[in-house]
Amino acid sequence: MKFGKSICVLNVGGTRYAFSREVIRDFPLRRVSRLHACATEKEVLELCDDYDRDRNEFFFDRHAQAFVFIMLYVRSGKLRFVPGVCELSFYTEMLYWGLESAHLDSCCQKRLDDRMSEIGLDSLSEGNIRLSDDESQSPADSVQRTALSGRARWLEKMRKAFEEPNSSLAAQLLASVSVIFVIVSMIMLCASTLPDWDTAKRNTVEEHRIVEAVCIGWFTAECIVRFLVARDKWDFLRRPLNIIDVIAITPYYVTMAMARAGIPGAGLGVAGVILRVLRMMRVLWLMKLARHFLGLQTLGLTLRRCYREMIMLMVFVCVAMAIYSALAQLLEHGLDLGIQNQDYASIPAAAWWVIISMTTVGYGDVYPVTIGGRVLGGMCVVSGIVLLALPITFIYHSFVQCYHELKLRSARYARSLSAEILQ
Repeated sequence: MKFGKSICVLNVGGTRYAFSREVIRDFPLRRVSRLHACATEKEVLELCDDYDRDRNEFFFDRHAQAFVFIMLYVRSGKLRFVPGVCELSFYTEMLYWGLESAHLDSCCQKRLDDRMSEIGLDSLSEGNIRLSDDESQSPADSVQRTALSGRARWLEKMRKAFEEPNSSLAAQLLASVSVIFVIVSMIMLCASTLPDWDTAKRNTVEEHRIVEAVCIGWFTAECIVRFLVARDKWDFLRRPLNIIDVIAITPYYVTMAMARAGIPGAGLGVAGVILRVLRMMRVLWLMKLARHFLGLQTLGLTLRRCYREMIMLMVFVCVAMAIYSALAQLLEHGLDLGIQNQDYASIPAAAWWVIISMTTVGYGDVYPVTIGGRVLGGMCVVSGIVLLALPITFIYHSFVQCYHELKLRSARYARSLSAEILQ
């Protein structure tokens, strides 16, 4: 900024905010930070509605209360809707200042998605609020590109490439490579349990070692890079998927260290069994596919939102199982009426029959032989159908809602990616 005083005043709907030039230059809102690069009043008036040279005051004819909440986001990093203000109106204010729906808290994102779906609108664009041409080129990342520079900007791009597979073309390429390595690793894991695997492994030992080493090397490098570029290292370490990554990778390096030390894995006893169990944890790498497939994301989000209903379902089943298993043990074994069914010798043994009957699986390995036991079995099956059906309705509606939300979000990412490719 080559004109005006060192103190800049932002007047948003009659509310004034005073900042220094340095703060304006690094301001997290792109429309405000661009004022620092303006050399003439004409350029300033392209970003604001009026300018007072004497006071060095920039006037924006925008919603003052909405800007208060946007300033709270600048200070605390949390952005929520203004109570009593239409979600779409506040979203328009966000786009004007250079924010996107991704900056909203998850609860507010859900409200925005619901509101957009009600009116049949996938998303608003900055073109709807007459932004300048160069500002509308990449709205999704406007705040980050302005606020961050140099090494911080590079770290942010790396974080998005590894954590948000749909954020850019490079992120999609990395995601594709990661999926390929996951599939190869799962094939190797499944093949290692085949009876003829040991013979094949002895014939092509070097090839198997190379494939395994390359897969583990990729997962290790991916995990380390994601940790280095994470915003919150402690939060990164607490995520379940990251814990699974570490648990699945560690046995390979422990086995290699023992091999170099001349300690055979089979001679470790309990430790060797633990290593084999941890190695089998690699199958949980399939959970990494949830980052790339909408169906798995929908399932995970549904389970997270419906944990109360899931707990309620488990309580229903456990209570019914306790009641029916006690009655079944009494009728089939405890009354000593001349017929003692040894399959129901204890309540825990009867509980197995109850659970497979309530879920209508019915393996046929355990079944009642007395008249009272058969009547109880019929009641158990009918009550199981009713109890399982009660919470399913809530879970179903939540699944449909989660799928719709993620579909809208995926459509936004697709449009952003298309714009990047065209540029």
